[in-house]
Amino acid sequence: MTTNSPSLHHTPVVVVGAGPAGLTVGNILRAASVDCVVLETESRAFIEQRPRAGVIEEWAVRGLQQRGLAERLLEHAHLHSACEFRFGGDRYRFSYGDLTGRHHWVYPQPLLVTDLVHEYVDIRGGDARFAVRDVELHDLDTARPSVSYLCPETGQRQVLHCDFVVGADGARGVSRAALVPAHARIARHDYGIGWLALLAEAPPSSDCVLFGVHPDGFAGHMARSPEMTRYYLQCPPGDDPENWSHDRVWSELHQRLAGGADAPALTEGRLVEKRVLDMHDYVVEPMTYGRLFLAGDSAHLVAPIAAKGMNLALHDAFLLGDALVAYLDGGDGSGLDGYSEASLRRVWDYQEFSQWLSEVYHGTSAGDPFRAGTTFARLRRLFTSPAAAAAFAEQYLGSAEHY
Repeated sequence: MTTNSPSLHHTPVVVVGAGPAGLTVGNILRAASVDCVVLETESRAFIEQRPRAGVIEEWAVRGLQQRGLAERLLEHAHLHSACEFRFGGDRYRFSYGDLTGRHHWVYPQPLLVTDLVHEYVDIRGGDARFAVRDVELHDLDTARPSVSYLCPETGQRQVLHCDFVVGADGARGVSRAALVPAHARIARHDYGIGWLALLAEAPPSSDCVLFGVHPDGFAGHMARSPEMTRYYLQCPPGDDPENWSHDRVWSELHQRLAGGADAPALTEGRLVEKRVLDMHDYVVEPMTYGRLFLAGDSAHLVAPIAAKGMNLALHDAFLLGDALVAYLDGGDGSGLDGYSEASLRRVWDYQEFSQWLSEVYHGTSAGDPFRAGTTFARLRRLFTSPAAAAAFAEQYLGSAEHY
């Protein structure tokens, strides 16, 4: 490791990445009076406004609440207890709240990140260093790992010696690169489709999430706030967002989300975000190497098909934060030893559901009459079989096991 007059410092845990996973781990540690440093390559203002997911499962909200991290969420989030499938020119409402007594919370990720940063830095006195550059991980397979970075103010390389490194810096971060491929395997699945992700300055056109299953491709409608709505349109992978004009977007949304004469018309508005997401999943196994523990998108990505990504990140953070506290406070290493296996059980369960739901969303647009036929069979079963409805609701809402 080459340094330029490095500043040496020791802290029990260095967290790389200030997303939901990293910040939740940091907050859990600070609540237990365990020192840590959170490093983030972006500015605080940027991460507090970066558009991301918004659906949080009930068990995840309960986990945040148990750790004192859900006060604003509980005040401002919206409860969703139903979704609606639209296909064949008609609408079919699925009231999973009535079926299970459970619901989803809708709270955009930037708001949750803002809450978590405020709690970690301003309330719990946590050390967060933003806009750092050239982060490097060192000696991960020893008892004395370290993390170094370039300080944005001085341009000098700073070195943090630590006991553990939490890698929560996403798919392109240094943490995943340090673990794969030399020390783990990565399993990847490509769906061969794209989604045009849209954010519209328009109030939601329904009181629930809408799924349009259409021969021309999937469409989705998800409320984000009383003034903003997230939409998705299936498109070719790698498509150019500029191919989708305002008029083309709204024409396709109206067509693919058609729900019959009694369905409220979509409320149009200015498109403030327009980007193409290529649908793919990956899972890194194991999620640990020496003193490095991956969390969130560093370890696994699940396409937004089932709105599971932020929930998996929080699940990792709960497991890992509690395990680090147990070890650093009392020497109990069982949680750290079992972290990867415990996390991956939920990861693979959510991946399987995402694949199943993808076939429902995209089967009719594949140009294959057989896939279209089986897609409609699944949808009919969902609305005629109580057992099928209960199974779907359990997976859609997420397992409450452990939380």
